[in-house]
This record gives sequence, C-alpha cells and structure tokens, in this order.
Amino acid sequence: MEEERADTTEWLEGPTPETAEALAEAGYGLLAAPLARRGVRTPSEAEAFLAPHRRDLHDPFLLHGMEEAVERLRTACRDRRTVAVVGDYDVDGVTACALLTAVLRALGAEVVPILPNRLTEGYGFQVFQVETAHRAGASLVVTVDCGTTSAGAVQAAIDRGIDVIVTDHHVVGSDFPSQAIQINPLQDDCGYPFRHLCGAGLAFKLAQGMLRRSGREEPLAALLRMACLGTIADVVPLVGENRAIAALGLRALSETRSPGLRALMRVARITGPVSSTEVAFRLGPRINAAGRLADAGLALRLLLTRDSAEADRLAGELDTLNRNRQAEERRVVKQAAELFAARDPLPGILVAWSPEWHRGVVGIAAGRLAREFHRPVILLGVDGETGTGSGRSIPHLDLHSFVAGFRHRTTRFGGHPQAIGLSVAVSELPELRNAMEETAEWPPELLVRRREYELALSAEKIGTGLYTELARLEPHGEGNRRPLIRLGPLERVGSLREFGQDHVKLRVRDARGEGSEAGRPVWLLGWSWRERAARLDGRFEVLGALEWDSYQGGPVVRLEDARPAESDQAPERRMSA
Repeated sequence: MEEERADTTEWLEGPTPETAEALAEAGYGLLAAPLARRGVRTPSEAEAFLAPHRRDLHDPFLLHGMEEAVERLRTACRDRRTVAVVGDYDVDGVTACALLTAVLRALGAEVVPILPNRLTEGYGFQVFQVETAHRAGASLVVTVDCGTTSAGAVQAAIDRGIDVIVTDHHVVGSDFPSQAIQINPLQDDCGYPFRHLCGAGLAFKLAQGMLRRSGREEPLAALLRMACLGTIADVVPLVGENRAIAALGLRALSETRSPGLRALMRVARITGPVSSTEVAFRLGPRINAAGRLADAGLALRLLLTRDSAEADRLAGELDTLNRNRQAEERRVVKQAAELFAARDPLPGILVAWSPEWHRGVVGIAAGRLAREFHRPVILLGVDGETGTGSGRSIPHLDLHSFVAGFRHRTTRFGGHPQAIGLSVAVSELPELRNAMEETAEWPPELLVRRREYELALSAEKIGTGLYTELARLEPHGEGNRRPLIRLGPLERVGSLREFGQDHVKLRVRDARGEGSEAGRPVWLLGWSWRERAARLDGRFEVLGALEWDSYQGGPVVRLEDARPAESDQAPERRMSA
C-alpha cells in the first residue's frame, strides 16, 4: 500500500524563516535554519534550546488548583491516610502513577495504586474504581492522565465522602463537579505558561509542589527520569518545558540505579546514554505492552520494585508481551489495509472493525494506517455487542473535534486532536461509518501527502561531524522531529543486507555520471523496507534521518522515502539554504 503510493508524495524543502539569517550570523551555521524552523529567534533562545536547564522548569504553583491540591495531599500524608492513585494503562499513565505513588509513600501516605484493565474495564476514571478506592479505605483519590471528562465517577466519589484531585491533560469536560480539584493546563482559567504537559509531566509538577511545601529536598533526577518516559512516549510536543523534562530526564535515565529500569534497558539492549529514540521505540513499547495485552500492573510493579530478581523477571515478561504485540499489530494492519485498499475512491476517513482484532493493538495499527493512507483511521475490536477501539489522525486535522460530532452514537469517547478512543454498540457501527464518511469532506490540500526536508546534501557530506552537529538538536520528538535529509542522486554499492522482520541495510554513494570519481559510500537503514529497497536501482534519491549505528559505530541514514532521481544535478545546487 505505502509502497504503491510513495511516488505520489511531494518532497518540499521546508520554508526558512527570516530569523535564520541572524542565527547564521551568530555562528550557528548548519543549525541556523533548523533552529529557526523550531521557533528559535535569537542567539539567547538558541542557547536555551540547545542546552536545556532545570531553570526551564516552571513553578508548579502557577498551575490552577495546585495550591489547594498540595494542601489537601499534605494533610492526608501528615495524618497517614489512605490515598488512591488512579492512572491509565499506557506509558504516560503508568509512569505518572508510579511517580506519584513513590512520592506520596515517601511523605507518609498509605497509597493504593489503581490501573484499569484495557480489555475488561477500558479507559478513564470510572465508578468501579471509586468502589475499589472506597473498599481500600481511601479518603482521597488522585487521578493521573485521566478524569477530566469523568464527571460521573468524580461525583460518585464525592457522594461517598472521598475527596478528588484530578490531574489530566486531555480536553476538558464541561460538567466537572465544582467540589473536586482539577489540575489541567487546558482549563480556561489556568494561566500556566506551558499548555502541553502530559500526565507524567503533571504528576511531576504535583510531586514538586508536595516536596517543596513539605520542606523536603527534590530528588530531581528520580522524578525526571520517570516524567521523561511518559513525556516522550505520549508524543506531546518536545518544546518548552517538555523539552527540558525530556533532556534532563534522559540524562538521569542513563545513570539510573533503579532495578526495574536497568532490567528493562537490558532486555531492550540499550547500552550507554539513553536517547529519545530508544525511549520511543524500545522502552516505551515494552511498558505499553503490559496494558495492551495483559495487565498494566506488571509495568507498574517493574517501575516501583527495588528487588533485582523481581525486576529481571518482570522485564522478561514485558519483553515477551512486546513481541506478541508486534505480531498482533502486523496482523491487524495487514487485514485492515486489504479492506481499505479495496475502496475506490477512498473516503476521507477510514473506519473498520473485526472480532478478530485485539483491542490492545488497534490504536497503534490505526496510526500506521493513517500514515500509510494519509487520512484519519479508526479501528475497533469487537467483543460481543460492543466495538472498542482507537482513531489516529494526520497533521492539521483535528479528529477529536470531528468525532465529537458523533458522540451521541458512542458509549465512551475521549482523547486528543490527533488520537481518540471510543466504544460503540456493534449495531451502530455501519450507520456511524456511513455518517462519518459522508461528513469527512476535508480540504483537498490536507490529503496531499507531503514530506518536508530540512537539508539537501550529497552523500559524501554524511559523517561523524555532521551527526555530532545535528545531535545538538536532541532530544527529538513531536514538534522537534529529527531533521529530514534529502540525498541524491545515488547509486547502490553491493547487495542488500537483510535482517529481522523485513529490515535492510544497503550502501550507496553519489551517482555523478560516467567517468567521474566515485564518492565515499554511506549506509542506509530501512525498517520494514525489504520490498522497496529491492527496487532501488539505477539512479535514485532518498529522504532519511541521520542516526548513530551502535553496531557498526558510525552514522547511518534511516530511510523515510525513496524515488527515482529527478536529475543528476548535485543537490547542493538545488538547495536554497
């Protein structure tokens, strides 16, 4: 599917803001344009961007509701009351729950962590969790990464005499009970200077507030290493305070003595400094796998354990679950792609469901298919009379607002502009799909697949020096993607090297015409690129991101796209920056 449509993709050089000129004059050279594209305007802003510092962390008490929440929690800790911490089953919810559980226990509270089961209970703060907290003797419930749209559960807790503090970063509901405390930077009356904290980020801010008011020293490294896991894995923008949390947290993660995290890094084969890529593609998926296929409590226990033997056992279980998750995901993607490929023309939104699809993987499968078909995708797994699933969108298209117009047809619904979760009666699904397809009339330009690259280079420019310079833009993530590089025209050197699940490595060099001197070869790396790479012949050009290959000890270009070369003209003469 993606392979068949790749040649319709537009390759565009990213626009260069006027501020890049001043940054270039200040000595930022190759980084001037990338920095300007990331909103950096002045040399002082460039230094702050390239060297995140703890001073970039805002005062937690600027968050609306923080003062009241801290006082209520301090009372509970002083009186050694039981506090229930209700989280979610993904990396953000699990790390937020682990962080707050550890801090509240250190401050004297009896903490009961509660995580939902994705398959039997579903997402969000629910009444049955209130009952669990009530049976445990909790006088206070704190939610992390959920609760802002759970007015019924919040009111149920209040009716039972349980205080409620909701910390959440999802779109705010309109009927939230006034007796509860809400910490959410998206509230209309919240003047916090950064609106994009995730659940773990908000748990970090609450922990900071608690420790400061309690006169305790902040174990910043321990807090940040947990917060950075949720921040990177939840794909919130890695700008502003999130960039500081991620950068400082990665440093702390690389030096952690936590038995659970060290065991997880061992099974993920991470050695040396931990990068944002390794969190996103090695650590995060293993933590997520517990909630997707089994019980998120496995991951929570791993993060909280101080026993090395237990840590090794739990990390092994998560590693096995992750391999099973990968197999399930591939199966769902293949079946759904075949269904969608049969549609001609393609509707503006793709919706499908099946009793064969595991509800724990439909979200990540939807994300892959949204990228492949370049339009929003909603996939649901059917169990009995209910379909439960997730949707993923494409850039500049707010899926949450769109699906909110069909909320009356769902039994559960929530999420972000780019990702939603929902439950729908199976009997409603055909009509709901038809209604969505009829309504999904997007501006045509949104459905044109475009890739913006930041640098156009010859292959001979790829080397350790270039990698070192571009690495100053780390950590990468949403809002600060690894710079996309255009290389070509190229020609292959030698044969493909295949490994893993259809992964390949190949060597290329500049194709400069007959009789010209051959350039230095460069390695390309393609994940699930076996079929596409086999077709790379003659002269071609590629888009890719520069990464470090720890196995060979050098830079490698991770493939994003490829096509026949436009011309044999040197790329430096085509670029304007």
